Amino acid sequence: MKIGFFDSGLGGISVLHEAVKHFPNESFLYYADTLHVPYGSKTKEEVKSYVLQAAEEIIKQDVKALVVACNTATSIAIETLRATYNIPIIGMEPAAKPALEISRSLNKRVLVFATSLTLKQAKYKHLLETIDDQSLIDSIPLQELVQYCEHLNFDQDTLKAYFQSKVQGLDLHQYGTVVLGCTHFPFYRGLLRDMFPPTVQFIDGSIGTVKRLEYVLKERNMLNTAGEQSVTFTSSTGAKEYEQKMKKAFHFLEKGKHEKVQKTDLV
Repeated sequence: MKIGFFDSGLGGISVLHEAVKHFPNESFLYYADTLHVPYGSKTKEEVKSYVLQAAEEIIKQDVKALVVACNTATSIAIETLRATYNIPIIGMEPAAKPALEISRSLNKRVLVFATSLTLKQAKYKHLLETIDDQSLIDSIPLQELVQYCEHLNFDQDTLKAYFQSKVQGLDLHQYGTVVLGCTHFPFYRGLLRDMFPPTVQFIDGSIGTVKRLEYVLKERNMLNTAGEQSVTFTSSTGAKEYEQKMKKAFHFLEKGKHEKVQKTDLV
């Protein structure tokens, strides 16, 4: 049986990539809801409907666990998914807590980048209320970055101008950590790092999500310790062109080029 990974588009491939490194004996299914990408600009009701539709299709494909590799989808639909299906379902949220611990030790602030919808959700607001009693976390939406990623747009000049417009007026030296709170954003880690002081640490939720997946699989005696690894890509449109794009994005991360991404790497 496979482990299912789900996102609206290419973003969750950054989480899948981490899982493939971590589980050498597992088979993976990656499903992109290309009919409705991006989620971050939709209403909460629309996203919940799309996620439930996608999950229904994924569950049919012999999966033993499902990773919702999307912060927005997790914040809106994870509880409903867990109440509907009896397989392990792992979600994501912006890695603000570990980032805050690091920044506090450095006497610095935290900057969270995420989609507009994620930042508006009660789940995220509750997280901040729970952990950020000193108001050290600043949150900025980078909604357009999702579309840049979906179009494989890694033009350095375009992206640099975009990022600079988003952090205009901020003293970047006051931050100890930057949270990449959308699974599309790690594709731009290298470009973002160039904009910040070298001491700033970049954190995303991929490693924590994969460790949680491992814990749950071991707890239920569902972890494969032998077998050949495989990865299958599919989407809600079934478009072969998009499947090829997903494979390119995955192999791009496999080569480790996400630190200094060039558009030509994905052509």
